[in-house]
Amino acid sequence: MFRYWRHLFLLSAESHCVIMLRTITLARGGALAMDEAWRIVTEKAAATAEIPKRVVEATSPLALAVGYRKKVRHNLRRLSAPRTLRDAK
Repeated sequence: MFRYWRHLFLLSAESHCVIMLRTITLARGGALAMDEAWRIVTEKAAATAEIPKRVVEATSPLALAVGYRKKVRHNLRRLSAPRTLRDAK
């Protein structure tokens, strides 16, 4: 049970960081902001479509939390990576 709550806590903390980084990216404006906005819409639409499948296939609530954490961590790594001049164009 401790593992489940640990993953939920980390999912919450990592999600907060992703939201903060995305907000900063959107506030800066420009091409990166437009790309990020489209990415957000695409990810949310895909996640909404996946919900029934994930719930049916999940073996436990822990499996659901771990699956969503992987996606959130991927976004966190991508958003916190240093930007290069190529990315800014």
